[in-house]
Amino acid sequence: MTEPLITSAAGILTVLNAVCAFFFFLEEKTKWKLFNYLPPLIFIYAIPAILSNTNVLAQKSPVYDWFSDMVLPMFLVIMLLRVDIISTIKIMGRGIFVMLFGTLGVIIGAAVSFLIVKNKLPEDSWKAFGVLSGSWIGGTGNMAAVAKGIEAEPQQFGLAVLGDNLVYIIWLPILLGSKSFAGFFNRFTRVEQKRIEMLENVEVTKQKNENVKMRHFLYLFLIGFICVWIANFVSVKLPEFGPVLTASTWKILLITTMGLILSITPARNIPASHEFAMALVYIFVANIGAKADISGLDASAGWFILACYIWIFIHGFFCILGAYILKVDLHSTAIASAANIGGAASAPVVASHHNEKLVPVSILMALLGYAVGNYGAFLAAWLCMLLSK
Repeated sequence: MTEPLITSAAGILTVLNAVCAFFFFLEEKTKWKLFNYLPPLIFIYAIPAILSNTNVLAQKSPVYDWFSDMVLPMFLVIMLLRVDIISTIKIMGRGIFVMLFGTLGVIIGAAVSFLIVKNKLPEDSWKAFGVLSGSWIGGTGNMAAVAKGIEAEPQQFGLAVLGDNLVYIIWLPILLGSKSFAGFFNRFTRVEQKRIEMLENVEVTKQKNENVKMRHFLYLFLIGFICVWIANFVSVKLPEFGPVLTASTWKILLITTMGLILSITPARNIPASHEFAMALVYIFVANIGAKADISGLDASAGWFILACYIWIFIHGFFCILGAYILKVDLHSTAIASAANIGGAASAPVVASHHNEKLVPVSILMALLGYAVGNYGAFLAAWLCMLLSK
């Protein structure tokens, strides 16, 4: 086999960064509706996979492992700095618990859907369910973190990306179109009029617009390096209960916990932390795509997609159940589901369609999903692993 065209670390990183930058540039400049249904994420994963499988880009390189060991935990802790649990609960109240019902639906839905199709899937396919749970509870960062924690193969990550986007194409229009049924839904869930009035008059305290300066990036790097250092040191000393609770899993859970602790300190006020973290997230997704061997995808992918559709409707049922028990309105329920399934990218879209005043709090809810995403996804992966035996 001939040598790949691009093998150096600098060349690989240039290509991965270029792919990410190009598709976000294209989305911003063209405003194509295509990106409403096929977000840049799927291209950012697929293009490096195609390049590496056509021998343009090296499929194996030390730079890929370095990204997993250093960059992933760094962006995870920085991403969690802006989580504001107190403000979210204060504004959304019982709507937060609907989101947690939706989270429970993702965890149970993973186990149920896996049980239905497991005989049609290859061994260790439970890892793909664990990876997708990370995305559907939190977001892309959690998806990447869980993949690292349970040591999922790039092909399993690819299945999760495929399932995520094919479901997104169906689920987002459902969440948007549900606005037409608000009256019926609110009567069904027995929503109190004062809650509806409160949401119509909600006021969200906006964060101060502070100019981003060079020192802020130094602060973020310092926080990231310290947390990675501590997590690396502690994780190898903790007991392992494989194949889910390994040193890698402990590392991600420690990083998550440190990020949440830092979110209640002045560190949460460092500007551009979320934007910086998300830039690293997308380069990391491109990194995973470049390692994927797409020849490993076969007819079993269809069964996984079927499981994803069963899974998402279990999540939807739990959201409705939570809304009924807690007497929560349709707008909050739709935003809660979007905060789980779509994360920070989709929650504001759904919020602006249902009630523009809830856009800021929808972002807070999505960030809360980041906070619980790793814990919930590892639980889902563990349940699927038990069912695989």
